[in-house]
Amino acid sequence: MTENILALLVAERDKLNRAIEALQGPIKRRGGPRKTLSAAAVAPQSAPAKKRKGGMSAAARKEQSERMKAYWAAKRRKQGK
Repeated sequence: MTENILALLVAERDKLNRAIEALQGPIKRRGGPRKTLSAAAVAPQSAPAKKRKGGMSAAARKEQSERMKAYWAAKRRKQGK
């Protein structure tokens, strides 16, 4: 009799665990999302992304460098208060 009740309770627990897992989704894991064939088939890219040409000019890099040096110098002065 006790064994029968125990078996029923274990079966009910397993049903509840499956229902909880279905509602919560898959177990969290490290890493990125899985890459499946169905995902690629669902969202095909219409056109390849355009590559950016160039970048910062030497003058723009120098100006950015000076701005950042001034920023960090001010931050160090403020922290030294």
